[in-house]
Amino acid sequence: MLLKETLRQILQKQQETLRTLRVEVERTLRAAINMHGKHIVILSGIRRSGKSTLMRQLMEEQINFLDFEDPKTAAFELKDFDKLGDLFDWQHPCFFDEIQNIPQWERYIRYLHDNHRKAVVTGSNASLLSRELGTKLTGRYLSYEVFPFSYQEFLIFMKLEPGADSFEKYLEHGGFPEYLEDKDPLTLQNLFNDILARDIIVRHNIKQTKLLEQVAVFLISNSGKIVSLNKLRKLLDVKSTNTLSQYLSYLEDCYMVFTVPKYSYSIRKQIVNPKKIFAIDTGFSKMNSLSFSKDEGRMLETSVFLCLRRTYRDIYYFQESHECDFIVKQGGNTVQAIQVCAVVTEENKDREFNGLIEALHECKLTEGFIITKDQEETLVIDKKKITLVPAWKWMK
Repeated sequence: MLLKETLRQILQKQQETLRTLRVEVERTLRAAINMHGKHIVILSGIRRSGKSTLMRQLMEEQINFLDFEDPKTAAFELKDFDKLGDLFDWQHPCFFDEIQNIPQWERYIRYLHDNHRKAVVTGSNASLLSRELGTKLTGRYLSYEVFPFSYQEFLIFMKLEPGADSFEKYLEHGGFPEYLEDKDPLTLQNLFNDILARDIIVRHNIKQTKLLEQVAVFLISNSGKIVSLNKLRKLLDVKSTNTLSQYLSYLEDCYMVFTVPKYSYSIRKQIVNPKKIFAIDTGFSKMNSLSFSKDEGRMLETSVFLCLRRTYRDIYYFQESHECDFIVKQGGNTVQAIQVCAVVTEENKDREFNGLIEALHECKLTEGFIITKDQEETLVIDKKKITLVPAWKWMK
């Protein structure tokens, strides 16, 4: 429990801090968020991805803001929300940062909604948010995912022009705003440790902390690869894959990694087949693994996946006689087949073309793309249009 005067002092100090946030790069997501609608706005995403800054951009004035990551709010309880009645200006929306730290928070947000008061909340744990949202707030909210900077946002932040050189820098550094400012590896290394400690170890009472760290490092080091939990079990000498599966779900919940299933009409096959793993950010992977930055192709593929994931949820990899990196579905329809290859050469062109063409036939598509570092060409093969396009143009 917090005294009202203590809470007043916390609010005042947080508002002063909020004013120092850099806001010159307006997030692309900002335009999609309707602040005049009646729905609760949920912003979810990995720590330090810019949720607080986006929240600041949504504010007309710097009022009605409370950040639950502040250690001084550690004693805050559900009933303390009632004290905000005398501290907030109810003519304006309410903004709550990292709200999943407060048990049963959804009860108060439901109360605000039912009393026609706009609320915007952020959270760093997809599972916790979805569980509460699915019980008390069904039909009352709109959810948006916040990622580190896209390539276009990176260009604005770094004051660079689009092109192969700037895209190379984007692959190297990624899109976490704080790291782009200081270029200190410790920024991303501390973020990695902070996520494990605060979002997983403490929250889920993990005892095998070293194993969790090994799993996390392995996964982000192998971004862009198909990962078998059974093989990982043998590699790490773990008795059961259940623990590994659980740790993977925790890492997904806090947005450190994503899994991509194999394309199949069978839901069962999608579940049982090994999945492709992708890390949240190329710079983050580089600074927390030993091998990722050495593989140019996987860095590029990770970047392409993240670009797709900002727009689409249903993304698959294709693997039959040949392989294709991405199959994208929307509204139940297959809409894209995409191959990723840094440089298409005489030596690898058959592999790249065959995988894409097989996927196009399987999905009944007439056109596919090969995303490259800086190659541009259009071909027709087996009556399928194949377009090679540089990633820096494709991401514009």
